[in-house]
Amino acid sequence: MSEVVFSSWGNQVVDNRGAEEPQAAIFKLPDNYLEEGPIGAFMGWDGLVLFDKDADVVAMAAEYMRRVQEKYCCAKCTPGKRGTRVMMDTLARVLAGHGEVADLDKLASLSDLLDNCKCTLCMTAVRPVLDTVKYFRDDYLAYINGDRKPRAKTVKAYHDKLTAPCTDRCPAHIDIPSYVEEIKEYRFDAALDTIRRNMPIPAVCGRVCPHPCESACRRGLVDEPVSIMVLKRVPADYEWMHHHEPPMKAKTQTGKKVIVVGAGPAGLTCAYYLALEGHQVKIIDMLHEPGGTVAVGIPDYRMPRHLLQREADIISALGVEIEYGVKLGRDVSLRELKEQYDAVFLGTGAFKSKPMGVEGEDKGYEGFSPGGIHYLRAVALGEGIKTPKRVIVVGGGNTAIDCVRVALREGAEESILVYRRTRKEMPAEYYEVDDAEEENVQFEFLRNPTRLITENNKVVGVEVIKMELGEPDESGRRRPQEVPGSEYIIPCDLVIPAIGQDPDLSYLEDGDYGIQQTRWNSIVTHGGTMMTDNEGVFAGGDCEYGAMTVVLAVGHGRRAARVMHRYLMEGKVYLDEEDAMEDIINNLRIFDDKENVGICGGLHREHQPKIDGAERAKHYEEIELAMPESQAVREADRCLRCYRVGMLAVMN
Repeated sequence: MSEVVFSSWGNQVVDNRGAEEPQAAIFKLPDNYLEEGPIGAFMGWDGLVLFDKDADVVAMAAEYMRRVQEKYCCAKCTPGKRGTRVMMDTLARVLAGHGEVADLDKLASLSDLLDNCKCTLCMTAVRPVLDTVKYFRDDYLAYINGDRKPRAKTVKAYHDKLTAPCTDRCPAHIDIPSYVEEIKEYRFDAALDTIRRNMPIPAVCGRVCPHPCESACRRGLVDEPVSIMVLKRVPADYEWMHHHEPPMKAKTQTGKKVIVVGAGPAGLTCAYYLALEGHQVKIIDMLHEPGGTVAVGIPDYRMPRHLLQREADIISALGVEIEYGVKLGRDVSLRELKEQYDAVFLGTGAFKSKPMGVEGEDKGYEGFSPGGIHYLRAVALGEGIKTPKRVIVVGGGNTAIDCVRVALREGAEESILVYRRTRKEMPAEYYEVDDAEEENVQFEFLRNPTRLITENNKVVGVEVIKMELGEPDESGRRRPQEVPGSEYIIPCDLVIPAIGQDPDLSYLEDGDYGIQQTRWNSIVTHGGTMMTDNEGVFAGGDCEYGAMTVVLAVGHGRRAARVMHRYLMEGKVYLDEEDAMEDIINNLRIFDDKENVGICGGLHREHQPKIDGAERAKHYEEIELAMPESQAVREADRCLRCYRVGMLAVMN
């Protein structure tokens, strides 16, 4: 990483101009922008970072404000429209040698005007410009006095990117403020179009996404985050309930053939964007329905499978063929797929349960499940699994919560979750834990299984040991430690370990494909391109990253499709400007959890209707219902529209 010449980023000024002992400042930015050249400077919502002393900050400030005003200012409020225009014209005049010293004071005075903007785009765009005026005043005076003119050939190009804290935190990088505002204006079709630019399965991600975007919602610093996930579902429900036909059409056929292995979120997403580009796409999946882990690992009361099928049907309507019951490594080899298709995408998921690590789990006892994902899959597919009266599930994630709740629906009289930490440390969504509690799931916190108790080769209980929390581990959670001599037995008829899943890459064992794997048994891809060491073979989702979230799999699928399109049409694998700027922006801090937003709160979060009470544990009907449109509009109105603009300079 290049040394920082100057930085005002995040209110931390580092000025190494002429310093004998430079101050250290670390930014996770590449030295070079793609293959274009070295990055000389970055300007954005939180200040200025200068890497190259020859970068002209006055010229960069002028170009930055021009792009803000002409490309990104929505012109829906007078302060933003007029303020950025005056600032753009003033900077242009200074750069042309027609400025006055009074112009510098005018630029500073515009900050107060732009504090009254409708949103934060123009407001935050002032920040880096004022930093250049404050810390590079001599450079401005040199232009004003005629001692300097724009230097030719120092900057090769500028690249800009519109983002927002929520958009940046979303692995699919959906333009969240835009679709939220479209919902506020009752433009549900437009909102759905905006979502589908980055995510083709909104009905799914509007229900089961862990919504990391909401953890970066500035509204949450005032009262409560905007209900971004549920709002994503609203336009998808609107299209479905009103029987609207999706408007997407594929481009003219390119003649290129692509095979996608896996009809889960990553595979469906990859196929969707490749089909839109005109490629002939086929999906194969070992199951007999679409959705992968979403279909057989998330119960219908959370994600109705008929809506998952509808999402797949929409993708099929673009010309994508889906063949079910075909397993890679069993029915077809990767080598055969490589020979028959121009490119391959592996989205094979993570269906192999992690071992629990207790005495007796490998003995084949009756009443010991291979794993949580196996139990949920057997129930979902109606494979005749019988759930006994007393069930213990071990784990603290969403899969574990799904297992204890499904066990009740399958007839268990007692469904007990055993977790080695406290409720506070559970990785499961807190509201899923609340729902389980409402349904009378029992919790045994600070307990860890040590061995299975059996009679006549059948599980009759689990010995657990009490735990206490020590110092934090690498995950940031306090490490559980055993309390010596505290063992006791919990009687049960079935034990389901649900402590994690791994990819099953056995399909790579029948030949030397040259595809590198990690020590976690996942596939290695390179440079953000999603391509493996085997040219033309791409991978994404759980098999590339390990068990992950739906939205991260969607992000992988979309990125892979974009790179695969370039590979198919140009024979080259590379990131384009959108990909590169997404990664650069993602490495900079956008959301500031210590920020004083400066507005009054009190507009509390709207919640969708929900079936309450333990009675719902007797059926699989959807628990969280569609949010009424009027309620969605009220919730959308809480959005602060926190847009940001970043721009970097590439040097010659």
